[in-house]
Amino acid sequence: MPPKDEIPAPQRRRGAALETALLDAAWDEIVEKGYDGFTIESVAERAQTSRAVIYRRWATKPDLVRAAALHGMRREPASIPDTGSLREDVIALLKGANRTRARYGLLVLLQLNRYFAETGSSFADLREDFIGGRTTALAEIVARGVERGEADPARLTDRVVNVPFDLYRQELLMTLKPVPDEVIESIVDEVFLPLVRPA
Repeated sequence: MPPKDEIPAPQRRRGAALETALLDAAWDEIVEKGYDGFTIESVAERAQTSRAVIYRRWATKPDLVRAAALHGMRREPASIPDTGSLREDVIALLKGANRTRARYGLLVLLQLNRYFAETGSSFADLREDFIGGRTTALAEIVARGVERGEADPARLTDRVVNVPFDLYRQELLMTLKPVPDEVIESIVDEVFLPLVRPA
């Protein structure tokens, strides 16, 4: 073991590295304890920092919880399939959500009920904050389907475009389990494609 004066001092985290460490710790606290068991003190202890460091960035517990929930969503970015087929792309996107997002969605629904009640917000608000005006993966897939003549742009209202994920989330919420492949294919084949195909 090197002499004490030769042991490098631990690096002090700053900026983005510090914020990531704080949000990682906060998200892990949400996963383990839910909103009711979540405290600024427990996040500070997990992140090995002080409460003052956290309060300089997030003034309240709900502020930190919201930031951590958004951070949790961004830790597993969704890839956008490009199989050359609208049907296959939508099915692949929903199956990918099962692998990467189902656990997150269930955690948010189960662990953050009190947060939503306390703040008067909803999962839809959190999703809107996450998207932040960007084009969604599903919208990009549907746009490619329009270019290939697989979807009629005149039929593509926001409601219609969002049908696959609306039905997917409903199934997830009702069963509290990842959605079976056959249900995903049924959503796409029996509901979505008949709504968007050219007449």
